[in-house]
Amino acid sequence: MDIAELEEAMIPQAVELWERTGLTRPWNDAAADARQALSTETSTILALVHGGSLQATAMAGFDGHRGWLYYVAVDPQLQSRGLGKRIVQEAIEWLKGRGAVKVQLMIRSENKKVAEFYEALGFEDASVQVLGKRIAP
Repeated sequence: MDIAELEEAMIPQAVELWERTGLTRPWNDAAADARQALSTETSTILALVHGGSLQATAMAGFDGHRGWLYYVAVDPQLQSRGLGKRIVQEAIEWLKGRGAVKVQLMIRSENKKVAEFYEALGFEDASVQVLGKRIAP
């Protein structure tokens, strides 16, 4: 099982995985997010593919100081086998290679299982409040 940059032809599979794992929201165009991430040098989507099947993803973006992770997903039937840890570690290495000194991500407050997953990987609650404002339709 190799991890490589997601091929554009696999975006529909990635979106389907993100939908099955509860990462998408109706107001976000996940396919457009994927195309955007793959179109710049400061972001990517890493994919773990085995036998032609997409098993895990992690979108990574670098803002010039911090690395950010988005759309970290593992096929629900394959969770608890180390794939999430592996894809996150690869994404962190990708970010380190671009000069990131810190990695951040956002999770939904009620998602305790995911918080525990990231805490086991050494992530800590940064005690910050995230504010947002939609500026595009």
